[in-house]
Amino acid sequence: MTSAAFLAPPDTVHRLFDAPRLKRLARLAQLRPEIIAPAQLEATLPELSALEVIFSTWGMPFLTESQLDALPNLRAVFYAAGSVQSFARPLLERGIIVVSAWQANAVPVSEFTLAQILLATKGYFRNTREFHGTKARTAFRGPGSYGEEVALLGAGAIGRRVIALLKPFALKVLVFDPFLSEEDAVALGVEKVGLDAAFSRGFVVSNHLANNPQTVGMLTGAHFAKLRPGAVFINTGRGQTVIESELVATLKARPDLTALLDVTWPEPCPLDSALWELPGVRLSSHIAGSLNDETRRMADWCLDEFECWQAGEPLRYAVTLEMLETMA
Repeated sequence: MTSAAFLAPPDTVHRLFDAPRLKRLARLAQLRPEIIAPAQLEATLPELSALEVIFSTWGMPFLTESQLDALPNLRAVFYAAGSVQSFARPLLERGIIVVSAWQANAVPVSEFTLAQILLATKGYFRNTREFHGTKARTAFRGPGSYGEEVALLGAGAIGRRVIALLKPFALKVLVFDPFLSEEDAVALGVEKVGLDAAFSRGFVVSNHLANNPQTVGMLTGAHFAKLRPGAVFINTGRGQTVIESELVATLKARPDLTALLDVTWPEPCPLDSALWELPGVRLSSHIAGSLNDETRRMADWCLDEFECWQAGEPLRYAVTLEMLETMA
């Protein structure tokens, strides 16, 4: 049987891989009974020369060249979480397969985004902050979702799932993504637009840009200033894509706007940040992604991929070096 081990913080592993999932894995592989915590890896390496597969999740360490040399039989890493940017490159360069549950993590993020978009088009967030006292009768109401334009920044795994979830609604979806071809936009049923147009046309602008050097600071005050009266900006992507000081300045000047921020930079949002004080800002603690019961979906998808890999079948969620250039 395939020799396998867990390499990640034990508490995190047990959150995702409960008893039934561990039992399933034990039927599929010769699983090392002890979870290897990242801090224990160096001391454990002499026992791992025959190891073929690593299962991991949040907390997967970057493996150095010498550590990889000590794992000559390592063939694949199955990562039950999202981004692999912090550790995947040296593995892929050695021909070691890396499978990520990034598509599984896209499911709850897209569902969270859908809920916020539908509430935003109704004007819910601004309405609830204005609906009190003498202003109750004049509290803001949004345009509604019939024929309104919604702009998505990024058409990766999450962006495409949001597009699919929006299909039953009478919304026009605009997409900014330099890597999206016109042909793909037509196939998805969306309109490809530039970044300025996304901000000036969408009543809701939802950020799903990948976090890479090209996107750091991409969203500036000039973009936020283009937002329509009463518009809503949603960020479930990464805080580093936003120049936060310029977002704050725009929100101070434009109390009609709403920003729903599940991510900031740094994270969590510093206690002295002006974002806490702005009435148009709703902060949440990075809850859009997989949490609690939802995390087990990522474990299941990794186990499904492992079975495909053992059977020599095509993998759905393998990561390539080329994908690292554009994915989160």
